Amino acid sequence: MHGAKNLIAALLAWEFATLWIQGERPYVAVATALLMVNAATVYRSVTQAARSMATRAAGVLLALGTVWLLGSTAGSIAGIVGIALVAAGSRASDDRLQVASTAVLTLTAAAAAPVGHVVLTATAALSGAVVGVAVNALVLPPIHLDESDGAVRDLARVMGALLRDMSHGLRERQHVARAHGWVEDGRGLGRRVADARERVQQGQESLRWNTCWAVRPQRRPVTYGDMLNTLHGVSLQVRGIARTLADNVDDAHTDHHLGQQFLDRYAEMLKLAGQAVEAFVEVDSAARPAEAREGLRAAIDRARAWHDTMTDLIGRGALVKPGAWHVYGSLMTDVERLLVDLDHAGRF
Repeated sequence: MHGAKNLIAALLAWEFATLWIQGERPYVAVATALLMVNAATVYRSVTQAARSMATRAAGVLLALGTVWLLGSTAGSIAGIVGIALVAAGSRASDDRLQVASTAVLTLTAAAAAPVGHVVLTATAALSGAVVGVAVNALVLPPIHLDESDGAVRDLARVMGALLRDMSHGLRERQHVARAHGWVEDGRGLGRRVADARERVQQGQESLRWNTCWAVRPQRRPVTYGDMLNTLHGVSLQVRGIARTLADNVDDAHTDHHLGQQFLDRYAEMLKLAGQAVEAFVEVDSAARPAEAREGLRAAIDRARAWHDTMTDLIGRGALVKPGAWHVYGSLMTDVERLLVDLDHAGRF
């Protein structure tokens, strides 16, 4: 289907361009149409077309003006490059290079053929851009909601797996050997958040000026923007937990080390927190959202109940070493913030 879409754009661009360019072979129109029809989103194809036409027009005008003043000489090329760079200043480096390159190409074409040939080439490019944008908008307009969904689910799954891995490591007395690995895994969450944000933004952009959603406005698509913001906050808490455990392992003061009774109970809470994170992404996309919301509510409640039990035991001094109060507080605070973020987002 994607190949058929490209073929339609190429044929239409050829036919449309021949209406304006009699006797010419409008390869430029076809090439421009293929460029626009393969844009990632309809919105991007429109903005790319407008940007491309603006830079082409600026390049053509710059070339014609320079030739009129200096003639077709090496000085013209130096003038074109100098004017393009000075006029653009320190911004839009890609655009100014495109303007300069278009101007040089225009100068070359004008030297080999009449100026009218350059105008016809620009007209062909404009025709191809119009056709490419139209085909991209009307024939299977690209939608990237599946990529957005997959990226957010993958982020939640990785966070849940890391929380469960930390839980297993604490329970099996392996935290001394594995704590620094958890820190590295936590740092990897930052990269996954950035990748998921890029995909979510592309999914949201793919709905702009998209004809498929314009004719079906009654359905509200899930773009995961708010969900990603929540998971981003949760990832910071997960990274904080991993870092606190690693710092505690490296602490030379043995009276600051966590007691095993606390670690056993904290391991259970991390497991429940991981289940809550994974349940969180099922709410908006589930076939039965009410049941998914109940599952999330139950997961959060279980983790909260365990958190309250832990807080009570720590408050009574049943689990702590006096020298490790700051470590207990940091670990408990991170879990509490994690649950608050999930709870707050899950109510909407």
